[in-house]
Amino acid sequence: MTAAQIQNALVLCTIVGFATMEFVSRRYKQTVHATGNDTKLELLMFLSVLAVTQPLAIFVTAKLGALWVPQYKGVLADMPWWAMVGVLLVFDDMTQYWWHRLSHTSFLWPLHRAHHSAEYMSIRVTFRNNFFYYLMMPGLWFAGALLYLGFGGMVYAGYIVVKLFVILGAHSAWRWDEPLYRIRALHPVMWVLERTISTPATHWAHHAISNADGVGHYKGNFGNLLFLWDIIFGSAHITRRYPAQVGLIDDKLFGQERWYHQMWYPLLQSKREHTALKFGGSVYEGSEGQAPQA
Repeated sequence: MTAAQIQNALVLCTIVGFATMEFVSRRYKQTVHATGNDTKLELLMFLSVLAVTQPLAIFVTAKLGALWVPQYKGVLADMPWWAMVGVLLVFDDMTQYWWHRLSHTSFLWPLHRAHHSAEYMSIRVTFRNNFFYYLMMPGLWFAGALLYLGFGGMVYAGYIVVKLFVILGAHSAWRWDEPLYRIRALHPVMWVLERTISTPATHWAHHAISNADGVGHYKGNFGNLLFLWDIIFGSAHITRRYPAQVGLIDDKLFGQERWYHQMWYPLLQSKREHTALKFGGSVYEGSEGQAPQA
């Protein structure tokens, strides 16, 4: 099997594994109450990332590389694996941290609010976003450039699988970290783990509908693979608890935005009262408003 085939097989196993745990633990049935509107957005965004955005970034960077710097094709292929991983963590994961953080400012919030409009947590939420959120994500294009420079093979495949495993786990309805917090002997291990990678407790806090309970932290906990970026850049909030509700307060008050407005803004714009998905619109900030500032 090629590295790409192994990567695809492991990605499929990871998705199936977390989906199975959501159902076996009954967390999916108990907590995920999705509408048809949610399903269309999540399914179409997953397919668009898989079939359009990611392949496009790889194709375009390869073509531009061949056109502008053909002499550099594969030039970094002999780097040691640990150096490749370090470069990927900076140019893919750290840049995604900052892109995510910037997406919680008023200017970019409309491209990211779809991710927060789900009133549940599940692996199905993982790629729920605006189409242009991913198309403009710097890390995706950096990854394409690194592939052109020689970062393919098992190192990149392993990195993608590990990152997906962590991100799916952080969004999963099955809170894998919850029982581990109850084991006293694991407290030192969990202390290190929750400061290194994104976990359900830290990432669910980021999706909270409110910060009022001291658990929610939608103005922080931006990390994707590494939560360490939040520790380093001062946006971390760790409680080992989970918010009572996730979602957006304006959707609770004024109704859910249509999937096509969430996916295709600014090409399609909402007519809803108090919406960020139209030119001149603004984020609703009530007493428990989900302010977008980082």
